[in-house]
Amino acid sequence: MDTLTELSVAAALAWGSGLRLYAVVFLAGAVQRMGWVALPGDLALLAGDPFLIAAGVLLLGEFIADKVPAFDSLWDGLQTFARIPGGMALAWAALGEHGASAQLAAALLGGSIAGMTHLGKSGARAAINHSPEPFSNWTASFAEDGLVIFGLWLAWQHPWIFLILLALFLLVLAWLLPKLWRLLRATMRRLRQFLARQQDGAGARLG
Repeated sequence: MDTLTELSVAAALAWGSGLRLYAVVFLAGAVQRMGWVALPGDLALLAGDPFLIAAGVLLLGEFIADKVPAFDSLWDGLQTFARIPGGMALAWAALGEHGASAQLAAALLGGSIAGMTHLGKSGARAAINHSPEPFSNWTASFAEDGLVIFGLWLAWQHPWIFLILLALFLLVLAWLLPKLWRLLRATMRRLRQFLARQQDGAGARLG
């Protein structure tokens, strides 16, 4: 695999981690396991049984959780502690053949890409959750599933195209993030208030 493709794959794994970390780990390990691609750097470890089993179980859980309106925002909040470090680790491992300096730079960039993508996804889903019907939520969730698969394929097959599209995506996201962040904060505040009311109601019934 040439260096451009390695960089593209590292960026794609970090970007995909911001949307669907467990899907990215499972898909990367599965295609390596089936011999369809040879993953760069140290990513071949993802084809091992422990990674595939753990990622498969978490992928199934995330697939369901992400389809539940309001709960998906809570899930996104929890996944902040997994998606960003996961994106850093995958980008680091993708450049395992290029030395510690290149890996450190990849981890920093990968964490930034995963972080921006995660915040963008979380803010967008928070905005969608202001609608009472679930269909827009389901549509967005399935679209993200398909986008991750297509993005990983594009990174392997057409690295230049993926990197250009990623740069445009990040530029648009940088402009949108302040607006999405305000929506996300408002949604999390409403969720905390709802949980507090439920707790107070349960306490009143018990009393």
